[in-house]
Amino acid sequence: LRLRVADQAGVLARVTGILAEAGISVDAMLQREADELEAQPGAAPQVAQTDLIILTHETREGTMNDAIAQMQDLPSVLQPVICIRKEELA
Repeated sequence: LRLRVADQAGVLARVTGILAEAGISVDAMLQREADELEAQPGAAPQVAQTDLIILTHETREGTMNDAIAQMQDLPSVLQPVICIRKEELA
């Protein structure tokens, strides 16, 4: 999963909480350094943003799709969640 999120306290907890409630186990996670955004004169301050990259253990596609839909509804998720399926070729 790749999520573009607001760089705020509690965002990772909310995202991983959705995965935990769905019974989806996290295998690995990477949080990139937040982007520095410069405020435009006269404009509202912008929220710093970062990428969360999450690799999960095997799960059912429907379960993952439900969890992604819940993540997408979070106000701190700023862009559509990207999901790339990883399959074993054996």
